Amino acid sequence: MQAPIVTIEPVIKQGQPFWQVSMGKRRLTFNNELAARTFAAQLHLRVKSLAAPAH
Repeated sequence: MQAPIVTIEPVIKQGQPFWQVSMGKRRLTFNNELAARTFAAQLHLRVKSLAAPAH
């Protein structure tokens, strides 16, 4: 089974920059780029570890 792809992209809402972390249909929006990148990295590692076959 392949792990879902975690993406991060900039978006503009009400004239303000935000960063949106997506995985499949789910999205979470942050107003701080570092927080978005940190969350995306942790989510990626978590999803990758759950998708790995158990030994």
